[in-house]
Amino acid sequence: MIETQRLILRRWRDGDRPAWHAMGRDPAVMEFLGPPMGPEAADAAMARQNALLDAHGHCFWAVERKEDGAFLGFCGLKPGPEGTPLFGEVEIGWRFAPAYWGKGYAREAAQASLDWAWAHLDVPTVAAMTVLGNSRSWGLMERLGMARAPADDFIHPQAPDWLNPHITYRIARPLG
Repeated sequence: MIETQRLILRRWRDGDRPAWHAMGRDPAVMEFLGPPMGPEAADAAMARQNALLDAHGHCFWAVERKEDGAFLGFCGLKPGPEGTPLFGEVEIGWRFAPAYWGKGYAREAAQASLDWAWAHLDVPTVAAMTVLGNSRSWGLMERLGMARAPADDFIHPQAPDWLNPHITYRIARPLG
């Protein structure tokens, strides 16, 4: 578990399901991710994240607001997916419900995730990916200090054609 001033990044819980299911059906959330996600797919994604947490000690953690316990979305770290330039690296990612966009939660959670990576993982870099049109996502990558790696832009093997190409960003472990 990671705590920030306003947030808790933690294991996924059954109580997260209603809000997570709603996010999977929300066209704004899914605009750059693919078709709407049904309850079965959403539940499977939750289970995959908890399995990654058990196996690696990190995952795309559920993000909870301290003030009221609201489930905001997810943010965290996982192994980069096979078939992408991130394979063999640690990937950082996030997804928040639109009601929580523009409030600094994603940046707070992502910075905490990066800080956790540097403190707990022996990796030289952390990578991220998104579709070119998702300026909110790559904008956050840049605000976090990540740099675009255009040589690693790619066609994501699991994404529909209309969500390609994907772009890659990385950040190096801070010196010292």
